[in-house]
Amino acid sequence: MKKYVFAITGASGSIIGIRALKELAKNSEVHLLISSQSFSIIKDETGVDFSGKTSAETERKIRRHFNSKQIHYHSECDLAAPVSSGSFKTEGMLVVPCSMKTLSGIASGYANNLIERAADVTIKEGRTLLLSPREMPFSAIHLENMLKLSRIGVKIAPPVLAFYHKPKKIEDIVDFIAGKILDAVGVEHDIYKRWGTVGSKK
Repeated sequence: MKKYVFAITGASGSIIGIRALKELAKNSEVHLLISSQSFSIIKDETGVDFSGKTSAETERKIRRHFNSKQIHYHSECDLAAPVSSGSFKTEGMLVVPCSMKTLSGIASGYANNLIERAADVTIKEGRTLLLSPREMPFSAIHLENMLKLSRIGVKIAPPVLAFYHKPKKIEDIVDFIAGKILDAVGVEHDIYKRWGTVGSKK
């Protein structure tokens, strides 16, 4: 079974991260990192409360929500977690959504918490790293950080909308964006209608 690191950071759009995570965990082992600021955002935007008094309690709540034992939660403060080492092999890492603070930390190699450290490891080991920066408009600083990372092979995948699949509800839009993010890292799925199938009966 393939292993991935998946992070949700403190920006709006956690619903997209949760959708992508749900699909990823169907056939993969996922090591989940959630920034401390994200718990309240997730609860506010989705109504889901993942926070627990301990990491073990948080993991139990997350596994129960996704009905999956393949998700392993690590606190962003736990720099001794397996994902902080390059010897812990994974297919790569996704940060969805990615706050500008996290983007800046990754671009500068700051590694101030487990999310930034895991991203730093992913880069140094030459593995796939995808960031989904959620901000609008982007400042020159944001764009420079993204360009710096893109030049070394990091995939930059903002949650950009599309309408050719004729979305009828919010879930259709979320599925499209989550699906495009999974496409970018080579994860098979069928959660949105692809160009060429739109309008078909499939």
